[in-house]
Amino acid sequence: MSDVNTTKRGRPGYDQRAILDIAVAAFNEYGYDATSMGVLAARLDLSKAAIYHHFSSKEELLALALDEALTGLEGVLLEPGALTGSAIDRLAHVLRGAVQVLTAKLPSVTLLLRVRGNSDVERQALTRRRAFDRAVSALVVQARGEGSVRADIDPRIVTRLVFGMVNSIAEWYRPEGPEDAVQLADDVLKLALDGLRTPR
Repeated sequence: MSDVNTTKRGRPGYDQRAILDIAVAAFNEYGYDATSMGVLAARLDLSKAAIYHHFSSKEELLALALDEALTGLEGVLLEPGALTGSAIDRLAHVLRGAVQVLTAKLPSVTLLLRVRGNSDVERQALTRRRAFDRAVSALVVQARGEGSVRADIDPRIVTRLVFGMVNSIAEWYRPEGPEDAVQLADDVLKLALDGLRTPR
């Protein structure tokens, strides 16, 4: 896989990072399958050969983008706040971290949420995403065992519902908008862990 942090250039103004960013934007706009290398070349005002100078294929661009999103999410699970303390505190840390990854890496996470397993790259990404979901479900089970969360809802359902809420952020959140990413994470935690009902 190419290192997208290198500065190798094919045309002034376009290094690997810039090409990847524009490719991800195109994949999100048109759909991965509908975005040909010709479409990317036109969007970049480059020849296809110039793109191939940086990346071996369209699939490599997809793999790099998905890896960026997944590495961010997986990294949250390895942070001290996800590894120490009560299960409910670790769960809260992971939920907050997932929101922060989504808002910081919005294009690549959006792309991840849209893959359907149509290629080996997509299937590998879905496998990693399911592993992340299982880790979160395990935290819910532990929190339930501590008595920190209600026991009458299947932990897998809890995980799906909570991440359904988190993932929906990708559809409306805009970094330049009025919503602050830190406050957004706070709001998600309040809804996910405390609910909407006014405390009595």
